[in-house]
Amino acid sequence: MAEASYPEDLKYHAEHDWARIEGDQATFGVTWYAQDALGEVVFFDPPEVGTQVAKDQAYAEVESVKAVSDVFAPLSGEIVEVNATLADSPENINADPYGDGWMVKVRLSDPSEVDSLLDVSAYRDLL
Repeated sequence: MAEASYPEDLKYHAEHDWARIEGDQATFGVTWYAQDALGEVVFFDPPEVGTQVAKDQAYAEVESVKAVSDVFAPLSGEIVEVNATLADSPENINADPYGDGWMVKVRLSDPSEVDSLLDVSAYRDLL
């Protein structure tokens, strides 16, 4: 299991998801706090490439030894890539939530939504 961390270069959603913004695209995943609360992740049910996701709406599910939980989109857009390695290695979500445990890449439909996300300081205050 990864050590508790919240990288400074990410934006955070109140539902414990993160976004790494790179131009008109963003990579999404769940925070250290989320993966810790879930416990051992045993399955990731991703959306299809081409799916439209909406900010604050569920776009995927993760199953852990404790429960099945929705994963919420921090921003709106179109899925352009899914982390296929999670099909065989869902434990990457626990081991490396900000690296190998990323979930999807999205082409943003409304980049101004980034302004509504939390920076690392505000996210730590939320916790």
